[in-house]
Amino acid sequence: MTELLLFHHALGLTDGCRAFADALRAAGHVVHTPDLYGGQTFTDLEEGVGFARQLGFQTILDNGRRVAESLPATIAYAGFSLGVMPAQMLAQTRPGAQGALLMHSCVPLAEFGGLWPLGVPLHIHVMEDDAWGDVDVARDIARTVADAQLFLYPGDRHLFTDKGLPDYDEAAAMLLMRRALAFLSGLE
Repeated sequence: MTELLLFHHALGLTDGCRAFADALRAAGHVVHTPDLYGGQTFTDLEEGVGFARQLGFQTILDNGRRVAESLPATIAYAGFSLGVMPAQMLAQTRPGAQGALLMHSCVPLAEFGGLWPLGVPLHIHVMEDDAWGDVDVARDIARTVADAQLFLYPGDRHLFTDKGLPDYDEAAAMLLMRRALAFLSGLE
């Protein structure tokens, strides 16, 4: 059993995000899913990103840090797209990180100090032609971080794991789920 802090994407804590977390829980993991938007959800990615800009990306990071402070230091982090920001920041900077699962995006390591902590495994999952997915950044991280694995999925959809969205890709989402479960089981 791994304890995981999972951050939602720019559309908010959608039913699809909750369903993903529930599948991890069904496999025996403890999954925390904070709502960084205070109950607000969106159906359009541009609107969701606009809301995040209005809140301020630093506020999102600060809120993620506050949530983490209420949890054990020995924990894994995960995020969908926008949620990658607090997940990656915490994995890079908070002592005790067990691992990080970054889905649909990643951030240059320089954003949070430039180094990935030694011995902290990292999985990055993006579609290879996703314009929002920061694929070049993901490739760079995978080349420079010894404990990183990059999984590229065929296609150009962004939030392909969220069952409630048009970008949902069942085959890719199921494969990512299998890989995520194996990753989390390996952290126990």
